[in-house]
This record gives sequence, structure tokens and C-alpha cells, in this order.
Amino acid sequence: MVAGPQSHLSAHHQPLPVEYQTTGKGRASAEAYHNTATSSTHNVAMAPKLSLSSTIPLPNSKYSIPRLGFGIYQSPPDVCVNSCLTALRAGYRHIDSAQFYRNESEMGEAVRQSGIPRSEVFLTTKILSAGGSPEKSYAKCLDSVKAIDPSENGYVDLFLIHSPSAGAAKRKEMWQALEKLVEEKKARSIGVSNFGIGHINEMKEYATIWPPQVNQIELHPWNQQREIVKYCRAYNIVIEAYCPLVRNKMAHEENLLAISKKHNKTTGQILIRYCLQKDWVPLPKSDTPSRIESNADLYDFELDEEDMTKLDSLDQGEKGAIVQAVRND
Repeated sequence: MVAGPQSHLSAHHQPLPVEYQTTGKGRASAEAYHNTATSSTHNVAMAPKLSLSSTIPLPNSKYSIPRLGFGIYQSPPDVCVNSCLTALRAGYRHIDSAQFYRNESEMGEAVRQSGIPRSEVFLTTKILSAGGSPEKSYAKCLDSVKAIDPSENGYVDLFLIHSPSAGAAKRKEMWQALEKLVEEKKARSIGVSNFGIGHINEMKEYATIWPPQVNQIELHPWNQQREIVKYCRAYNIVIEAYCPLVRNKMAHEENLLAISKKHNKTTGQILIRYCLQKDWVPLPKSDTPSRIESNADLYDFELDEEDMTKLDSLDQGEKGAIVQAVRND
């Protein structure tokens, strides 16, 4: 299930106290919470042990998000349904799409074909471009919800603003549309993607729901984005990691290969496990059935402190990004 209290929870993702609601009062309370929140990083295996069913509670919410997701960027419509079905059979319960990917309906169709109850699968999508007004952006988002879950009470579990690049006015418009989705029970949680510290702070000026519940950014050993990660942890924003496999560009890096050999695991499994132990929610993507299954086979080993320290040392900052690092000004 994707709702309810969770046991697989680190100190970095304790829920905000109940009185810290996403209202004007809640915004001020979140600020106070930030001042006392831990911002330390950790490099050791997490306890209790992780499993494929592990989740993280979303802040200011009764819902939770599975720690492992399945990305479907560039998964063509004629392939996407089968890839999602393979992932669901392998135990994934979290799939990540977007309007830009043009495969939202295929994601929803796979869930219906799987026979798994809708309430047990966490579905995400994103809006990239504003419609021209909060009402028009809301209509665009509603079209996505209907494509994914056409039932009478259809909803998405998480709706994100895909990018901050449209500018401040359009970011505001899209966020107001997402807030209406929550109000109308068409989205259970909302968040952002590729947002830096300045973008998230700016939202305080107009947001009813703040902080965003999720920030999805590029994360892997070569692009660790420590400043925005520290900020998100301090405000209890769940951090999702896209491109955790670095699109296989670093599969022959000597440190990664050595750790892979040590644990008798693929380099992909090492990279995804690294994300899990960093408290990120990784979104590995593949359309190859064997790799989809392999990328979920992560729970019979742990990276030790030496492994994590070695992977941490590979950070190249912004230069290590293969898509983009956020701007924090």
C-alpha cells in the first residue's frame, strides 16, 4: 500500500509535527522546523533493512511514496505498457511519467491490465508548460489525470512542475493549478522537479501548500547536488533521483567496477543501491525486461561505509550532470 505510517524511515525523513500544516501558519512553522532540522549526511547502510516495499512518508500528508520508482522517459507508447507490466510483476509499485513523455495513458493502462489495485501503485506525472492561466493549466493537468486514471474518482499520487525554466509567473500559475488538483482530490501530493533553492523559496510568496512535498532532480555519484539536497532534507522535502544509472555512461569507471565486483552485483544495482542508502528515491529506467528485473534486485546486500565514501568521492559538481544541475541562486 502507498498510504499509512511507515517503518522504513530514516531520521532525515521524519514527518513534520501535525500542527505544521500547509497553510500560512504552516509555512512559518516549516521555517521554524528548518532551523532545528538535521542537515547532516550519512554514508553508512541504513537501518532497519530496506525492502522492495519500503516507503517514505510524504510531508504534511497521510500518504507515502515507495522508495524505488520506475522511470519511463523515452519509453515509446508501443513498448511502455509492456515495460510497466514487467516492472509491476517484478515488484515495483511506483511509476514516473510526464506530459512531455507522451506515455501517461500507457502507464495507467498497464496498472489496469496488471490487476493490482489502483490504491497499491504510486503514479506520478508532471506539467512542463503553463496553459496561460491557473484555470487553463488546471485543465491541462486534469487531462493528464483522466488519461492515467479515467475512473470516476480518478487521481494521480504525485503531480510535479517539470522544470522551473518557464519563469516566475508561469511557475506560480502551474503551482496554483496543482494546488487546485489537491483541493479537488485529483492529486494526492504535489511537488517540483529541477528546482533550486531560490525557486523553492520564491514559492513562499504565493503558495498555500509549502514546502513542495517532493523535488525530483538528477542525482548519482558524479552529480550529487549537495547544496539542494541539504536544503530539501532540512525542510523535509522528499528527494527523487532521476538518471541514477547515468544512462550507462559511467559503467566502466574503475571505482564503480571494483564495488560491483566486490558485491557480485551489476554496476546498475550498485548505483541504485547507493541512491537508496543516500535517502533518495531513485527512478531507474529501462525497456529491457531483464534489466527492469535486475534493477529491483537490490535487497540482499548493503554498501558499507568504505563503498559509500568511495562513491561520494566521485562527485564532479555541476560538471558531472548529464541532463542538468539545479540553479541555487
